[in-house]
Amino acid sequence: MNTAQSEALFTRAKDVIPGGVNSPVRAFRGVGGTPRFIASGDGAHILDVDGNEYIDYVCSWGPLILGHRPKVVIDAIAAVLELGTSFGAPTGREVELAELIIDAVPSVEMVRLVNSGTEACMSAIRLARGFTGRELTLKFEGCYHGHVDSLLVKAGSGVATLSLPDTAGVPCGFSETTIALPFNDLDAVERVFRDQGDRLACVIVEPVAGNMGCIPPEPGFLEGLRRVTERYGALLIFDEVMTGFRLSRGGAQELFGIKPDLTTLGKIIGGGLPLAAYGGRAEIMQKIAPAGPVYQAGTLSGNPVAVSAGVAMLRYLESHRDVYDTLEKATAEVTARAPEGVRVNRVGSMATFFFRPGPVRNYEEAKGSDTAVFSRFFHHLLERGVYFPPSQFEAFFVSTAHRPQDIAYTAAAIQEFSKN
Repeated sequence: MNTAQSEALFTRAKDVIPGGVNSPVRAFRGVGGTPRFIASGDGAHILDVDGNEYIDYVCSWGPLILGHRPKVVIDAIAAVLELGTSFGAPTGREVELAELIIDAVPSVEMVRLVNSGTEACMSAIRLARGFTGRELTLKFEGCYHGHVDSLLVKAGSGVATLSLPDTAGVPCGFSETTIALPFNDLDAVERVFRDQGDRLACVIVEPVAGNMGCIPPEPGFLEGLRRVTERYGALLIFDEVMTGFRLSRGGAQELFGIKPDLTTLGKIIGGGLPLAAYGGRAEIMQKIAPAGPVYQAGTLSGNPVAVSAGVAMLRYLESHRDVYDTLEKATAEVTARAPEGVRVNRVGSMATFFFRPGPVRNYEEAKGSDTAVFSRFFHHLLERGVYFPPSQFEAFFVSTAHRPQDIAYTAAAIQEFSKN
């Protein structure tokens, strides 16, 4: 496979961009080799600058539930570009998108639009502190909620891929406001609440972890978080940046039948453009400025291009409820071909092949995976035109654009690895 153009671009990039990439996991540090520089995408396929074509299971890390350049989204973007890209003032489309989110997500009564998942999580935690008058946040090891100073404590995703202990540049004062516990360990949560329940503002959790690989909640875990937060007057925040509109139209909270106090959303709600949101109970959301004393603002929040893409995406999912059955079947076909001895974790259309025996229920068990074998697996697929996430600690995604022949080809490539 010729990669000369990608190699040349990576060399140039490292002179002007730290590490040659604008988000760490893209650098292929977790698997070795040269990152592919992508020229275009269409449906379930991407084309790199050297002309190599791949079946894409990264899907821009989750947003592309309809694949690359779906007509419904492209048409919406083209139409709004005739009107303007940013006004720094309210538009009717913002109201429409907010209404679509509230209609779909069970716990959300009001919503504020922002630009990224990091911004959504940062703002939701500030709101939780402002609402409760408390300072501490409880999170879970391996769950990544964006590069917020106080949340880069035992984070997953790129931090795990690069084997960083956490990150430099975060003052102790920030990290001291965060308690990190093992995912799926309800007993540990209850112990912390017994000791410090009157100081805890919130618990933030990915209801299905996706940033240490896909790890579903154990039976009773999310229900237990709901009970203990209610008992002690803390807020429960579901980080559904990855799972929102991906696992079902109402996200993981609809799938598991649990209503958090606040929800953060991103990825799919932007239709492939930078857009995110946080929302929840009206009495909590009314504390945000200008309605209340908790300040948060953003020049490009609710910009018409991203909002129009988001409206088109959510309206499509509203009118095509069979999307989730289609995704379920396609993803099940891919994971059914997992190499022997590999642990498969899957919820809906997000999944991970963990190269280790036994269950993977938390960050420590995920870190027990054989990353060297995963690297060989990744490059085996890449050489055959199948693009998986370049890290053992990431989920892969299936879109509605993945055709039966794409799935069959991928399954055959996986089985070929198993025979080697």
